Amino acid sequence: MSEGASPPFAHTPYDGSARPFTVGLMPLDPAEWIEPDALLADHLAEKDRLLAGAARAPVLLAEEGTADAQREVLDLLADHLPARFPDLYSREGTRIAIAGTGRTVDLDEPCDMPLALAARLVQEDLVLMRRGGTGYRLAAAALFFPSSWSLAEKFGKPMDAIHAGVPGFNDGRMGPMVARIFDNLTVERPSWRLNWSLYSGAGLHHPVPKPVSADGADTSRVDGTREALHVRVERQTLRRLAKSGDILFTIRIHHDPVAAFAGHPQGAVLAAGLRRQLLALDAAQLAYKGLTGERDAIAARLAGLAGGTA
Repeated sequence: MSEGASPPFAHTPYDGSARPFTVGLMPLDPAEWIEPDALLADHLAEKDRLLAGAARAPVLLAEEGTADAQREVLDLLADHLPARFPDLYSREGTRIAIAGTGRTVDLDEPCDMPLALAARLVQEDLVLMRRGGTGYRLAAAALFFPSSWSLAEKFGKPMDAIHAGVPGFNDGRMGPMVARIFDNLTVERPSWRLNWSLYSGAGLHHPVPKPVSADGADTSRVDGTREALHVRVERQTLRRLAKSGDILFTIRIHHDPVAAFAGHPQGAVLAAGLRRQLLALDAAQLAYKGLTGERDAIAARLAGLAGGTA
């Protein structure tokens, strides 16, 4: 792991400290914008695999007229990464080499979508939001590791449509609050937040929504007892681009098996925190996260990991 890169368990095993279905934005230190770690080579290889046609859904989409904003993102990363992680990223002319991966990205490589080049540098997914008559819409994205949503389905849509079905977004305070945050976001004050979910496995590419029946009941089967059960944490950042005025949304996936709580120095406390948050979810929230049928089994497993702190 390189100097400055995030350590193992940077955000997992997860303690449930960020409340789900709330905005929960915090100020972002620009130096901590991107989070490479020991899985960098693996995650970049998975992006290559998905680009080669292994994806079940499109991973790259962009509106016409977004190329300059995409290039702005690429230029930001090309400046930030070698300066912040000099032992990991080295630049010579238009080429950036990534240590330990055998990879070099040519910033001037002919490419219809500069955001695709940018995505080959980092573990993060990259989404551009552009203001229009109906608010901010998803105008371009390099989205390889979605958490149960499809880029094709959300592409070009405004925030309320993107978050349709999210409990409390369009039928509560969250939607209007997010709209105000987007309107007031400045170049100088980027933000970040965390969001968690649970999956029956270590896969990164989840473009299919968790199934919900016509009456709103969760019909998925997240197995709460298997060793394969993983805590998946999205670290999301928001920043206003200085030239285009668009908002860049980054999504970094951190994930570890629930079993990793047992090997963490603070594992009992972390397991207890996540268990409390899981038990506090209401029916709609459980259904959205695909946890209705397995909540009790997962809670019992976390209680075992928490010991006397649950």
